[in-house]
Amino acid sequence: MATMKKYHYTSNSSICLSLTLLSIVSLSFFFFFFITANKNPTSSASSDHQLRIQTSNPNSIKVYVADLPRSYNYGLIDQYWASTSPDSRLPSDPDHQTPHPHPPNRYPENPLIKQYSAEYWIMGDLETPQNLRTNSFAKRVFDANEADVLFVPFFATLSAEMELAKAKQKNMFRKKGDGNEDYKRQKEVIDFVINSDPWKRSGGRDHVFVLTDPVAMWHVRSQIAPAILLVVDFGGWYRLDSKSSNGNSSEMIQHTQVSLLKDVIVPYTHLLPRLYLSDNKKRRNLLYFKGAKHRHRGGVVREKIWDLLVNKAGVIVEEGFPNATGREQSIKGMRSSEFCLHPAGDTPTSCRLFDAIQSLCIPVIVSDNIELPFEGMVDYFEFSVFVALRDALTPNWLVRHLRSFSGEQKDKFRHRMAEIQPIFVYENNHPGGIGPILPDGAVNHIWKKVHQKLPMIKEAIVRAKRKPPGVSIPLRCHCT
Repeated sequence: MATMKKYHYTSNSSICLSLTLLSIVSLSFFFFFFITANKNPTSSASSDHQLRIQTSNPNSIKVYVADLPRSYNYGLIDQYWASTSPDSRLPSDPDHQTPHPHPPNRYPENPLIKQYSAEYWIMGDLETPQNLRTNSFAKRVFDANEADVLFVPFFATLSAEMELAKAKQKNMFRKKGDGNEDYKRQKEVIDFVINSDPWKRSGGRDHVFVLTDPVAMWHVRSQIAPAILLVVDFGGWYRLDSKSSNGNSSEMIQHTQVSLLKDVIVPYTHLLPRLYLSDNKKRRNLLYFKGAKHRHRGGVVREKIWDLLVNKAGVIVEEGFPNATGREQSIKGMRSSEFCLHPAGDTPTSCRLFDAIQSLCIPVIVSDNIELPFEGMVDYFEFSVFVALRDALTPNWLVRHLRSFSGEQKDKFRHRMAEIQPIFVYENNHPGGIGPILPDGAVNHIWKKVHQKLPMIKEAIVRAKRKPPGVSIPLRCHCT
């Protein structure tokens, strides 16, 4: 019995000693890591930033707005309205017909510029007071180390279009000189951004640029290639392959530098008003198209399709320009037609597609290389007709194919279009574009798409950090 008691005593003493030692070791490790972390706060912040990207909140994305001077965004709008020169490309410029007052921060109504206004609406959402941003998927933060991505608030499209609108400067746009104000702004913005600590930390991979105009940031594209680019399509980016035999030109990002893995296709801003399903009336025409017959590059086939369709019963194809008269004609034509033709132009897509959706006119997409906004969230087959170029160029094929759709099929297309119309709407109906946005509108869907890229961005940043100094990382694209 005595032996038994001695055994229990020894066993209990050993357990107590073990627990004491374990507590001491645990506390030692805690203080060691606490002190180490505080000795290197920069490293800790960098690690925290990477972890946030990896474990980001699925219901929001944290966005830091780079501290660019106002002259690169809203200041450009002031400069635009202060000008007394009309746009040389328009027969009638709605913004410069006669001097008239305009609301502060109002984006141009000029259709050549307005169609690319995503930069304005995205910025307006981020500038809205925090207590009014309950509908916003993007949560603005004011410490770059807390952000998932960094937004660069440069109105690159407006900058480019202001230069293109100058009658005497058309040949200057692609030249790097003192006479090119857009080139000067591009260089100033890129110098500011790439010399910042956030850019150096990530190589720019978590920075967001809005480049809806095909020529926006034309001269510095190779420098911003690692960033997240918000574009309407990749049409303007692929020209290098056919224009350069050695692929060394720096005027265009090579096709290996843009990718659906990191970049986001965004919608044009529609120029025609929304038609609600309840206001839809009987449509007397089969197919409608209004636009320029002669285009460049991939749009040369438009002329061939045009010649095949002209004078066909129930088909309207007409030359048109996006001025006031052309707008009213387009409203009438799209709302009275079952289908609206969307052939490739200078680029694979155009504003016309989104005008058709808002007009409940079933899009007929003839553009083999098109990329579309929000795919994966939206299934375009549910409300659009896709036609291969080879079929569209076969005499009588297209009209015969469209006539084969039943009334029930067309109604189904139109009902689905009515459901998704808000997804492609930017406008929030607030002065200066600053105010609560539509919860199911274009701005939120853009940020949701960017949010989907975060794991890939994090991986790219981590991979770049492990490369030895001086070792270049090949630019590859496996986006399709």
